[in-house]
Amino acid sequence: MAVANDIAHWRAQIFARLLLVVFILGMVTAIPSVLLAVSEGMWSIAIVDTLALVWIGVIWRWRRLGYTARVVNFLAVAMVVGVALLLKVGPVSQIYLLAVPVLAALLLGLRPALWTLLLAGLAVMVLGFDDNVNLHLAGLPDYGFLKAAIISINFMFMTAVLTLSCAVLLQHLERSFDRLSALNAELRLTSAALARLNDMVLIAEVDQQAGAAAPSQHIIFVNPAFERRTGYRRDEVLGQNLRMLRGPATEQAVVADIERAMARSETVRAELLNYTKAGEPYWVETELVPFADEGGVNTHWVAVERDITERKKSQDDIHRLAFFDVLTGLPNRRLLMDRIDKLLASSERGATYSAVMFIDLDRFKTINDARGHAIGDALLCNAADRLSKLMRKADTVARIGGDEFVVLLGHLSHTLHEASHAALTVAEKIRTTIGQDFSIEGQTYNSTASIGVTMLPRSGAGGQSAQDLLREADTAMYRAKSDGRNGIAFFESAMQAEVERRLTLERDLVAALAAGELQMHVQAQVDRDGRAVGGELLMRWPLADGSMVPPGVFIPVAEESGLIIHLGAWALRQACAAVLQLQAAGLAMPLSVNVSPTQFRQGDFVAQVQQALADSGAPAQLLVLEVTEGLLIDKMDDTIARMHQLTALGLRFSIDDFGTGYSSMAYLKKMPLYELKIDRSFIMDTPDDASSKALVQSILAMAAHLGLRVVAEGVETQAQADFLIAHDCNCMQGYLYARPMPVAALIEQLHRNTAVAAA
Repeated sequence: MAVANDIAHWRAQIFARLLLVVFILGMVTAIPSVLLAVSEGMWSIAIVDTLALVWIGVIWRWRRLGYTARVVNFLAVAMVVGVALLLKVGPVSQIYLLAVPVLAALLLGLRPALWTLLLAGLAVMVLGFDDNVNLHLAGLPDYGFLKAAIISINFMFMTAVLTLSCAVLLQHLERSFDRLSALNAELRLTSAALARLNDMVLIAEVDQQAGAAAPSQHIIFVNPAFERRTGYRRDEVLGQNLRMLRGPATEQAVVADIERAMARSETVRAELLNYTKAGEPYWVETELVPFADEGGVNTHWVAVERDITERKKSQDDIHRLAFFDVLTGLPNRRLLMDRIDKLLASSERGATYSAVMFIDLDRFKTINDARGHAIGDALLCNAADRLSKLMRKADTVARIGGDEFVVLLGHLSHTLHEASHAALTVAEKIRTTIGQDFSIEGQTYNSTASIGVTMLPRSGAGGQSAQDLLREADTAMYRAKSDGRNGIAFFESAMQAEVERRLTLERDLVAALAAGELQMHVQAQVDRDGRAVGGELLMRWPLADGSMVPPGVFIPVAEESGLIIHLGAWALRQACAAVLQLQAAGLAMPLSVNVSPTQFRQGDFVAQVQQALADSGAPAQLLVLEVTEGLLIDKMDDTIARMHQLTALGLRFSIDDFGTGYSSMAYLKKMPLYELKIDRSFIMDTPDDASSKALVQSILAMAAHLGLRVVAEGVETQAQADFLIAHDCNCMQGYLYARPMPVAALIEQLHRNTAVAAA
């Protein structure tokens, strides 16, 4: 609304109320006055009062008439009454004429007021001349005109003062309305902007009565964004302290920084955890700005807050992904290495001993492969929870991959002996706790823990690093695992030497394979009559000094390093060559060659076998591929399908070390098997041990029902051979009959000593 319209509205309101008051007062005073005037025969006064009252009534009721016209009529009524009373009553009635210019200034403005002032002055001068001439004024000459002029001038002066005062006051009021209107427009714009802001805005008034040392701030304004985010209504927070939004997890150090800045009346920015009305935490980026009065006293604070909860969540997610294991929530390798570095530094400074434990879950891979990754993940989470509950708050439990966990025990003791004893005690608790059954989805699973421990700092081991400590603990863990699992081993320098020896062995094995130093020997397999009916190819690694590296030493190294794939491919080609060599010597018989699970699972294994047969020309029916039961743990259906592909080429399959691995018998009717090989551990105690006898008899009976050939490994005594022959064992293999030898030596021995049974 424009300023002029504001003033006009204000005047219209005043005029409307003035008319009503004048009409009511006129009714109250005019009627008695008219009656009195009539009784006294003053008909002119009665007529004027009656006319004025009717005229006022018409103006009051005739509202369709324009404002200015109504005001002019109202002023005319006042002028007429004033003139009539001036003529009839005398100078005392000049008060009526005095009111006309003042009302004109109030209701119409300065210019109309000046005109009515002039008319009123003329009326007093002209119409009241006779009365003014006859007045006696002490101290003045008795001149009629002079007395009339003085009275008129004084009337004009006082009337002008009142009129001009009202007019000037209204002009200033009009300019104030102008500024107020502009401020209101700006305020409406600001209010609309604040209402549409996504940022929360709060204004708090400083309560100076609370004391200069710690003045409190009471909220006097919040915008709609604040109401939406916090759930508080405006009326619920007005008058409350700014601290009302803080909660139990609000960081006190940040709050202290804010309060210190506010005590100095300084602008402050911070990231703060606040709470909604429902108790939900949310993060804000807040800026608090002080506002001071003209005297420099801080009277208000304006807080602008931006919701950064999602940003904080993203930061937390990034930090969690960077430093914590996704599955278990434990610290990952990156955070672990940082904490080991800090533990190493603090242990050295404090002259205390600490420990690093490397924990591997035994049999985890078997459970994970047999029951699926969901069960495996649940097992890992349960193990992580058990480990976390065992540790002190100052200790660290981390998962660094697979089923491997690391525990840091900080500042155990000032003496190595006591620290080692404390570490052993904790390790034993871990071993016992992990060894308890896990209940997952209604099923019970059991896994034990192999634990390697290394102490730090170690005297004489200057320059120890996090990598060194982790490697030492890992080495000790492998010692515990090799000692039978479910055990604890402390790192010793000799273990590191063993690790280095294994690395050297791996390097030398690569060189030996490349230089053609490896050999394949054959151990004959005989029937109940002692005739050679087959053989098993066994890998040998002769050294320059005439000694041999045992297969039990270098084969596990090849398995761990991945060299087994290259060794297996080489062994397969050597088997093809051996079959041809025997065939050329007139001794055609099947030869078995071991295939590791890693080699068998290679995507192109079937193609490798086809290529080896094609390149050598060896007859596939004279080759037997020996696999272990462990091959069936992972993707049994795919494994069996691949076996069928190979049997279609003419090859046959043998299960090596039968009875020591995967215990389900279901695979026997699914797999295209040719033979079973009874493990030497069962033959060793036969026939003296009743349990071993029963197991061997069961295997032989089962194989007979399934139509499978059986080879008994490790036959070293005649008593063992007699027992096997008595129970219809098809074939035997062991030192009682022949040791492994080169193919040429076997050919020579067979030509000299015995015949070869038909393949």
